Amino acid sequence: MSVSGLVSVALFLLAATGVSGFTVTTSQADVQVKENDGTDLTCSYSADFGSNARVEWKFRDLKGSQMYVIFDGKTTTPYAGRVTMYNGNNLRFSKVTRKDNGAYDCEVSGNGQFGEAKVKLTVLVPPSPPVCRVPTSVTTGSTVILSCHDGDGSPPPTYNWYKDGTLLPSEPNKIQAFKNYTYKLNPATGELAFAPVRKMDSGKYYCESVNPAGPPKSCKAITMEVRDVNTGGIVAGVIVALLLLALLGLGIWYANKKGYLPKKTESKPKTNVVYQPPSLYGGEDEDGDFKQKSSFVV
Repeated sequence: MSVSGLVSVALFLLAATGVSGFTVTTSQADVQVKENDGTDLTCSYSADFGSNARVEWKFRDLKGSQMYVIFDGKTTTPYAGRVTMYNGNNLRFSKVTRKDNGAYDCEVSGNGQFGEAKVKLTVLVPPSPPVCRVPTSVTTGSTVILSCHDGDGSPPPTYNWYKDGTLLPSEPNKIQAFKNYTYKLNPATGELAFAPVRKMDSGKYYCESVNPAGPPKSCKAITMEVRDVNTGGIVAGVIVALLLLALLGLGIWYANKKGYLPKKTESKPKTNVVYQPPSLYGGEDEDGDFKQKSSFVV
């Protein structure tokens, strides 16, 4: 077989297997570094892209927003002063902050081809004492949610809840000692839900924030008291309200009987008076003749 035939066979096999000579790689796809420390993000590509290959870096934060770190060979304004590009394609951070958490894309283009490599950067921030919300008094049968949140820890912390100093398992139905508990615990969000809450759920509760960057931190314990609905108090309140209404009605009746209340005055209908001027011809007579109404003496 000729050389040209071998090349054709090789190209056919590459096309059939989906293998391309244009490759972009990284030596470390998952980088973890403490806050305020420096780190490098690496990127390399095959010679197929050519000597004038274009390399750019993009950043996507944990909320999905994107922006350039390196564009057209230059560091963008938000990263100026603490991020540089070395060896033509690698990133170097002199210092990282928790805002740098996210994914970085190394994008390479050249010779009409495009490739990319992704690097995940996790900035390690120890947990902080979480903010815990625990109601102090609830009634049996109601739905109660205890919440816990740490906005500083990175990577995002998970949460543990304690009752009277005892760790509450995330799946109580799998542990014999907690078979009678009906709560639901979400370690990722920090919510501890009782639906419904019962008398046995009374106790002191506190939450703990946990991540690999440092020791756990917890909030202050808060007592939650579960009380039965005060049926007797409700009935007594209704009775008192009815008695007050009865006394009010009796008082109005008595005052009206004794004449203490003002009586309504009857209004008389008003009559309409139409003024008719006297007739120029003697008033009441309709025949138009002049008649003497009075006499006088000279």
